[in-house]
Amino acid sequence: MQRLSSPSTFFYKRVFPVFWFGFLTVWTVGWTCGSVLTHNLKMLAALPGPVIMALFGFWLFKTLLFDLVDEVWLDGNHLVVKCRDESSRIDLANVINVNASAMTNPPRITLTLRTESPRLGKAVAFIPAGRSGLFALFKPNPVASDLIERIDTLRGRPA
Repeated sequence: MQRLSSPSTFFYKRVFPVFWFGFLTVWTVGWTCGSVLTHNLKMLAALPGPVIMALFGFWLFKTLLFDLVDEVWLDGNHLVVKCRDESSRIDLANVINVNASAMTNPPRITLTLRTESPRLGKAVAFIPAGRSGLFALFKPNPVASDLIERIDTLRGRPA
């Protein structure tokens, strides 16, 4: 089996949000305690900033990170998708679209499925493995290109 998803998915989904909200919490508590202890309540006017950052961060994480699956493996003509502790097999013939995002960090590949998976839904998104370097953003994603070629071969037409 060949791994298609990046090992850094765990960091993006689990570790980075903890750092983000942890930093905002520590900063907010420290700022509030400092303003109360110094009796300078005008400093409390800065508190909407971290609250807005937390709300924006939650929306951004929910939109871009929390819907990512943990691992995607290529096993012949099937994808083995692991999300939390559950594993699902998806036939490549069931994939109707491969969308590779450009100019985003982290990069994403979203697979649209012909029939909805009971565990994963209609779309499967993951961070692809590989791709690094200065000009890698300007080249097609090799994981997405390989998937498109395999799916087109299964459909009986050239890529």
